[in-house]
Amino acid sequence: MEIEVLKDEKNKFEFKLKGEQHTLLNLLSKELFNDKGIEFAGYRIEHPLVDEAIVSVSGRNPKKAVKDAVERIQKQVDDFEAQVKKLK
Repeated sequence: MEIEVLKDEKNKFEFKLKGEQHTLLNLLSKELFNDKGIEFAGYRIEHPLVDEAIVSVSGRNPKKAVKDAVERIQKQVDDFEAQVKKLK
C-alpha cells in the first residue's frame, strides 16, 4: 500500500491510495462520517483494473479526521480479534 498526498488544505484533504480496493476504502469512508466536522468523505476508482483510488475528505481538519478514523478502525479490529480468540 502506498499513499500519495494530492491536496492538503485547511478544509480539504485528498490522497491517492495505491494497492487497495473497495473493502478498506468503504470502511474508511463510513468511519469518517462518525466525525461531526466532516462534510464529505468518499473515494473514486478511475478504472477497475488499476489498483488505486483517490480519497477525498472535506470539512474541519480533514487530515486529522483521517488519522482519527484509522485509529478507531484499528481499535475495532483489535476488539474483534480479542473476541475471536475467546471462541472455543
